[in-house]
Amino acid sequence: MDIKNLAIDGVKLITPRQFADSRGYFVETYNQKSIAAAEITTTFVQDNQSLSTRRGTIRGLHFQLAPEPQAKLVRVLAGSVYDVAVDLRSGSPTYGQWCGATLTAAAGEQLFIPVGFAHGFCTLEDDTMVAYKVDGFYAKACESGLRWDDPDIAIDWPVEVSTVQVSEKDAVLPRLRDAATPFRFR
Repeated sequence: MDIKNLAIDGVKLITPRQFADSRGYFVETYNQKSIAAAEITTTFVQDNQSLSTRRGTIRGLHFQLAPEPQAKLVRVLAGSVYDVAVDLRSGSPTYGQWCGATLTAAAGEQLFIPVGFAHGFCTLEDDTMVAYKVDGFYAKACESGLRWDDPDIAIDWPVEVSTVQVSEKDAVLPRLRDAATPFRFR
């Protein structure tokens, strides 16, 4: 596995090795020893999957509050996305900043997003399927989020804004300046 740190401390781009032959390829998508060697000590407890039928679908920016905050390991099973993490840790030198990476089914890249970050993605192709591991169970009472188009965060989504599709729930999420930040930088 090739593991690179992105611009914000703790967010990592992971690219597993693919072994191809005339039949296709084989890839080890998760290996606890390799992940631990990259200083990711998360124990994942749940897998989630989504299908977005249209290019330009944005899901997020989501996170869970205590007592069930979640770190995520995100990968694409079909299609491609632009995946984003926003630092919500008060006291962090990168608080309110974002970093992102393109994840594709073809190359198998994965993004690790630690607790203390909002997460979202934009589909770059129709019929994009995303799978992700989380280290905390889903808890409706703990779910939270921020607007995908918050001008204070200013994410540079790689699609025409007028074509974006978001859920009704995501369209009314608060801006960062109006949201409580329960996470602390260590």
